[in-house]
Amino acid sequence: MAQMTQDNPMQENMLGTKPIPRLMLQFGIPSIVSMFVNSVYNLVDQVFIGQRVGYLGNAATNVTFPFVTVSMAISLMIAVGTAANCGLNLGRRDQEKADRTMNTGFVLAFAASITLFLLGEILLIPMLKLFGATDLVMPYAIPYARIYIIGVPFTTIGILSSDMIRADGNPSYTMKAMLAGCFFNILFDYIFVFPLNMGVQGAALATILGQLLTMIINLMYLPKMKTLHMRRDYLRLDTGIIPNILAVGFSSFITQAAMLVTQVLLNQQAIRYGAMSEFGAEIPLTVFGIVMKINGLMVSVIMGLVVGSQPVYSYNYGARKYDRVRQLIKTSMIAGTVIGLIGTAMLQLFPQQFISIFGQEDALYNTFAVMAIRTMTILIFILGIQMTAGVYFQAVGKPRHSIIISLSRSLLFMVPLLLIMPKFFGIRGVMMCYPISDLFSVILCSTLLIREMKNLGKE
Repeated sequence: MAQMTQDNPMQENMLGTKPIPRLMLQFGIPSIVSMFVNSVYNLVDQVFIGQRVGYLGNAATNVTFPFVTVSMAISLMIAVGTAANCGLNLGRRDQEKADRTMNTGFVLAFAASITLFLLGEILLIPMLKLFGATDLVMPYAIPYARIYIIGVPFTTIGILSSDMIRADGNPSYTMKAMLAGCFFNILFDYIFVFPLNMGVQGAALATILGQLLTMIINLMYLPKMKTLHMRRDYLRLDTGIIPNILAVGFSSFITQAAMLVTQVLLNQQAIRYGAMSEFGAEIPLTVFGIVMKINGLMVSVIMGLVVGSQPVYSYNYGARKYDRVRQLIKTSMIAGTVIGLIGTAMLQLFPQQFISIFGQEDALYNTFAVMAIRTMTILIFILGIQMTAGVYFQAVGKPRHSIIISLSRSLLFMVPLLLIMPKFFGIRGVMMCYPISDLFSVILCSTLLIREMKNLGKE
């Protein structure tokens, strides 16, 4: 095996020796900020569009979001798989393989992003129809999506470079890069949507410019990496490494792919059962998109804490320090639940205040929005358990368990519920699917995680 780099020996020992709570704060806080800012990207457009264009413009962002999910699925599969394999190799003191893995990941991410961009532009209109765009929404959705798709390479490379920088032990740098991109996204959103009156096109353009800035800042760090190294002779698609990247990252792909199926089905059920209710088709289509973005904002804080611990899991598991792994699992679940309780309380107590950020509409719209946000987010505080389990199994190279967890909330429980519940409860049944699937999923994840902790190190 190649020897561990001596450029930064303190970094080599820190993940295996520093107290777990301090490591969680060191890696978790920047990751929380990064995840939160990433969710803000998805929200900012809707805030400005809602204030200027109205809820049909927001519906356009909702029917475009499934494509965002597709690109995120590919991006996260490559980024998480690359980062986890790099961490495991560093823990095993195999420096050469860690470097080869990172370089292969970048080439793979670039090739995938260009492919996604081309497919998105070619299949734009059929894609939007599949994702639920009605005749009223389509004129807003086409220009928004066409511009947004241009930014796919920026997002894909940006996500991978962020994970590599975290794996290198500098999560605060990725946080600053995300904050810079988010700030300019908000600034450009205001300029393009209000003074320049560019509508949905301006919001999409602001988003991709913010993503471009984040990517550039991240790429500037790569020559300065300490525990991982970019090397020109390693910048190729190494066929011996790609299967390892895809295998470990596949659960992230499945998570996003399952979300895609859920989003498309949710949009279709919103249109179908909304049209049968007093609310009509467009109000549920718009509101469900907004509620899921708000829910994503709250969940991103929990996810940031959990994902930030991924390098700590990988290193300590690779170094066979199983007591530290157990401690990290327990601490992560407790912290995630506490954060989730705070988020749940805010959404339950102040639903109208959250909804009003996205524009003032009539009483019928507001009534539905408040009902939706309270029903769909009531159990998000228990998701810290599910997220801890999913990230742990990914980080230690056990993709089968991680895939089961990834599929549980969306495909295993959510899809059947979305097909059954509305038949009995109409549009309200669509909302009820979310807390029920959250509960079933956490029960399953808890069972797998308890069994894993009992057997940890025995194999």
